[in-house]
This record gives sequence, structure tokens and C-alpha cells, in this order.
Amino acid sequence: MTRNWGLLLGAAFLMATSAIGPGFLTQTTVFTEKLGASFGFVILMSILLDIGAQLNIWRVIAVSEKRAQDIANDVLPGLGYILAALIAMGGLAFNIGNVAGAGLGVNVLLGLDVKTGAVISALIAIGIFLVREAGKAMDRFAQIMGFVMIALTLYVAVVSGPPVGEAVVKTFWPDTVDALAIVTLVGGTVGGYITFAGGHRLLDAGLRGPDALPQVTRSAVSGILIASVMRVILFLAALGVVAQGLALNPDNPPASVFQHAAGTIGYKLFGMVMWAAAATSIVGAAYTSVSFLRSFHRSLDRHHRWVIIAFILISTLVFVAVGRPVKVLILVGALNGLILPLALSVILVAAYQQRIVGAYRHPLWMTVFGGLVVIAMAYLGVKTLIAEISKLLQ
Repeated sequence: MTRNWGLLLGAAFLMATSAIGPGFLTQTTVFTEKLGASFGFVILMSILLDIGAQLNIWRVIAVSEKRAQDIANDVLPGLGYILAALIAMGGLAFNIGNVAGAGLGVNVLLGLDVKTGAVISALIAIGIFLVREAGKAMDRFAQIMGFVMIALTLYVAVVSGPPVGEAVVKTFWPDTVDALAIVTLVGGTVGGYITFAGGHRLLDAGLRGPDALPQVTRSAVSGILIASVMRVILFLAALGVVAQGLALNPDNPPASVFQHAAGTIGYKLFGMVMWAAAATSIVGAAYTSVSFLRSFHRSLDRHHRWVIIAFILISTLVFVAVGRPVKVLILVGALNGLILPLALSVILVAAYQQRIVGAYRHPLWMTVFGGLVVIAMAYLGVKTLIAEISKLLQ
């Protein structure tokens, strides 16, 4: 039971820290500045939708005892390879951003060049996968960094003195409801590769089958709640700054929250939080993206740790050589919005196919929840993709 608890917590933190990357920090502060205390309602709605998406995906992965791409191939031959290609492309593109974020964190902390910091961070991430018990090392790294991020951000939230009462009230009775913000948060928390990080980790560790469903459900909900705790704390920190009438630096909104709240110390704390968020996202993106490539060939499955290391090296080399390829990141980011509705719709279909899930009966309320997420994310995902393609063609 102790081993299982450690595994469940490790999978939850892997999912949560994969979600808490540089983009997560920026999204939260920007929307707080825009919506004020009403952003609490957006967080509440996104938590409910996140849980709906994660429960469907993790449970069907566990009960079918297959990775998501293999489930997709069972539903429609060839679909799993399309899903795997989208996940891998998105994971690689966003990992370039994660490497950049880690470099920025080192720069703030130690004053080193951003590219030097990026290389150091990549080597630390690679070191995790060189350990014999790489899975356990990855779990432990995610847990430690998760606690560090939450603790440091909590300090800044307390120092900033947010209007907590107003935040609580507006969480349930907001002044405005921003649908785009809700979908953006859902995509940022369970979009792309993030959705599958914990589910694939539990599968690889041997926690599978109908008997494991209570534990899988607990781990999935824990992952969302851990990411949401970080989101709420960062929201309160930013709200405390915004409520004082202080403007956030548009070039680096989360850094200015920490700096306004706690001065030079706050800025250094931001460096640590940024590094922890980016480094754990490097690990999560590489592990999960490669878990989708393992079905392509037996040699990829057999040598998956080396493929993960290569994935991190390629991300780092691209950043060091050309920086962040903005147009590629924008386009892949828009495509990323389509991964969740595609994958979740496949999972919902698979949940009712006996040849995939056996005698398992999927709860109707989960199907309804999942269907709502699919419709909302598909509509806004297509809308965003068309808008981004139009911008690139101009």
C-alpha cells in the first residue's frame, strides 16, 4: 500500500508539474490582471472541466491496460499514429519553451546567461533518466519541485495581502464570465501531452485493470487539485498586487508579481519558481511525448529512456541554436488545442467498446462531463487555429 501511495502521488505530481510550466505562470497572472477577483470563477469552472477530462482518460487507460495511442488505433486503425504525431510535435515545440523558461530561471537566480542556464537545466533533466530507477527518480523530482513551487508562491501570496474575502465571493458570483479564459485554462492544465502524463505513468508502473480504478481515480483528482492549489495561490499573489493598483510588466507578468510583493527577494523567488516549473515540465513533456512514440517500433519501446534523453537534447539544441521559433510555437500551440477534444472523444468511444474495456461499465456522468469538454474545446480550438493561421499568412 505504501508503494502504491507513493506511485499515485508521483503520477499526480507528474501531471500537475507538467501543467505548471512557464505558460501556466503567465496565463494565471495575465488573466488575474484582466478579470481581477472574478478570475476565481474561471479557476473553479476549469477545475471541474479538468477533473471531467482527466477521470475519463485515466480510467479508460487503466481498465483497457493500453496507452492512449493504442486505444485510438483500436477505435480506428491509424488514428493512434496521428494522435501520437500530434502529441510528439506539440511536446517538442513546448519543450523548447520549457528549456527557455528553465534558462530564464537560472538567469534570475544566478545571473548566468539564459542559454547556459538552459543547458545546465537540460543536463539535470537528462540525469534523472540516467538513474537505474528512472521512474522513481522522476516521481520524487516532481514531488519535491511541486512542494517548492507551492511553498514559495504561498509566501508571496501572504506578503502581497490579497483581498481574500472578495476573491471568495467573486468565485461564486463573478462580475464577468470569460469563456475564452476558461477554455485557455483547461487547455493549459490538461491540453496536449499533459492529459496523459499521469495515466501513462501509472500504466508503466503496473497499476492497471478494473481493480485499480479507485486508486487511479484518486490519483487523477489529486493531480488536478495540486495544479489548482498552485493556480489559486498564484492568483491570490497576483490579485494582491493588482488590488494595490500596481501595473504588471507585460514582458514578464509573473516576475513583476513576485517583485512588487517581496522586492529583490521576491524576484529571486520567482527565479526559483520559474526554474522548478520549467524543469519539471521538461521532464514531463519528454517522458509523455516519448510514451506515445513507443508504439511505433519495438526498438523505441525497448530503448525508450535513450529516446527521452534524445528528445531533451533536441529541444535544448534548437533553443541554443535558434532561440524560440515563435511562428512554430504559435502554430503548434493552436494545434495543441485540438489534441484534447480529439483524444477525449476517442476515449469516450472506447469506453463503450467491450473489445477494448471488457466488462467495465463507464459512468454516464463522466461521459456527459467529457462530452461537454470535447464540444467546448473543439469549437474554441478550431477558432483559435483559424485565427493563428490567418495571422501567419498575413
